[in-house]
Amino acid sequence: MTRNFKMLPVIMAPADTSLMRPTDTFPDNVSVQHPAIDVMTDLSRKAAVTVDPDLPIDKAEERMRNRGVRLLFVHSEPGDLLGLITLNDIEGMHPMRFQQQMGVSRKEVLVRDVMMPRDKLEALCMPDVAEARVGDIIETLRRTGRQHAIVIELTPSGPAIRGIFSASRIGRQLGISLNPSGVAWTFAELESALTH
Repeated sequence: MTRNFKMLPVIMAPADTSLMRPTDTFPDNVSVQHPAIDVMTDLSRKAAVTVDPDLPIDKAEERMRNRGVRLLFVHSEPGDLLGLITLNDIEGMHPMRFQQQMGVSRKEVLVRDVMMPRDKLEALCMPDVAEARVGDIIETLRRTGRQHAIVIELTPSGPAIRGIFSASRIGRQLGISLNPSGVAWTFAELESALTH
């Protein structure tokens, strides 16, 4: 059996060897005409940042800041997707309402108390995204009033979240500031900002 195989050359690891980490590189500059995929965080190339549902929201916010993200996927111990939580969920009215309803302090509000559950997640489909432009994503975020959009891909083992669009990342790549409180841009405003 081993006659069909050959031994590969073996080397000593150089002193400056480091651990390769997954990267999701984005073009520095895009336009509204670029393919949408140019502004999507591709979870097949970069691991999603996750959080336990029983973590206090202040700890979840700290994790977001440490990882440079504004969205965390909430997962159970076996790794099942339960939902997601955004920085807006943590900083918005949800925690205060929960505190008032349950008579608890902010320190007692957990991710599970204010997260968006999986069965309420709206998503884009990967085949549609593959043919879309950056402007289409901006229009979708604007009309839905969302900071983020998740992308679902059908895999042999079932549907999976393939990517995330972030209004703030798209704004950085376009070189403009997209309104962080709901992407309240008209295309006239967007075109005006891009031509100046």
